[in-house]
Amino acid sequence: GKRKSWSTSVMYDSDESEGSDILVRKVAAKRRCIMDDDESSEERQPDKTCPTENVSTSRKQKVLAKLKELVRQSASRRSCSSANCEDSNSEAPVEEEPLFQLPLTPSEGSESDNSSLEDFIVEEDDDDDDNNDNTEHIKINDNFSCMTSLYLLRCDHYVHFKRIVKAFLINAIDDSFLSSLYDGTRQKKYAQDMLLSLHYLDERFIQPRLENLICRSRWKDRYKERVDCYPAVRISLQNAKNMSCQACEMRRYCKFSVLLSGRLYNSKTLEVDNFMSDDKKVLTVGVVCANRTRVYHNLKHFKFKLYMDCSSVAGLDGVEDEPVKDTVERLFSHLEESGWIQKKYNDLEDYMEDADNFQEEK
Repeated sequence: GKRKSWSTSVMYDSDESEGSDILVRKVAAKRRCIMDDDESSEERQPDKTCPTENVSTSRKQKVLAKLKELVRQSASRRSCSSANCEDSNSEAPVEEEPLFQLPLTPSEGSESDNSSLEDFIVEEDDDDDDNNDNTEHIKINDNFSCMTSLYLLRCDHYVHFKRIVKAFLINAIDDSFLSSLYDGTRQKKYAQDMLLSLHYLDERFIQPRLENLICRSRWKDRYKERVDCYPAVRISLQNAKNMSCQACEMRRYCKFSVLLSGRLYNSKTLEVDNFMSDDKKVLTVGVVCANRTRVYHNLKHFKFKLYMDCSSVAGLDGVEDEPVKDTVERLFSHLEESGWIQKKYNDLEDYMEDADNFQEEK
């Protein structure tokens, strides 16, 4: 036989009950069954809507309670920090009245609510912009100070050099001047400045470069001592020989002859020692050691050669019976105006640049 089918009907309640917007689905088991929509909606709606309403209500109450607590703490801190701390307890109930009207969204808040939450809000004002401006200003000042210091440092080099020339001119006339500087006899300002410039020339210009040239070479100590002792050098080309270089003692094709001569002198007072004044040394070296000898010797004996040139200028002056100070000022002005001092300073810079750019021995 045929299977008996039962038709079901689905109905949606469109009636709006109190405080509910939920659509309720009703299923009729049989066509003949008559359902009362009003009674079913009243019975079923509380079961569907109550859990949601309870959850949302409890969540709102928790948020409101937290806000109350935060505002109460801020109010207590402000009341305690005020001058009238005793009246804060009596005014507390009055301040609690607007707490039940705290908004859940910032758009609904009032001025009083905003002021009560000021302690919990971190505001970013224009301090960052000011800090950025200050940082940029500091960077600009640092760059300007670096450029200025470099410019002044270069100017200071030339100032030191002019003081040295003037000291050499004085010592050319009075040969005890340099020795009195180093032993501390002269304590005047100009003498101390000249002594400082002499130390600056030795310790900042010459000695570090000489040490750099030596530490990067294979020179033997004996060859270095000879180059240090003889203030005059002449390097000439000769026939190449496959032999041991007399500077580094390495097997090389040596084609340069190094002639060392001159008298030994004191490195500070520049006093000349007449012992073995005609002594000479002739050494055969390779191309690298010959170039290193030229660079090293020019820088090592620059100060002594400068002093000898200043002595020659002072010796050519024919004015007699003149105070030493006036003679030095006149000679110094003449050398400066003629460009002689600047030329000597340029020679020193060239020697330092040659020492800085000298390649390592291969």
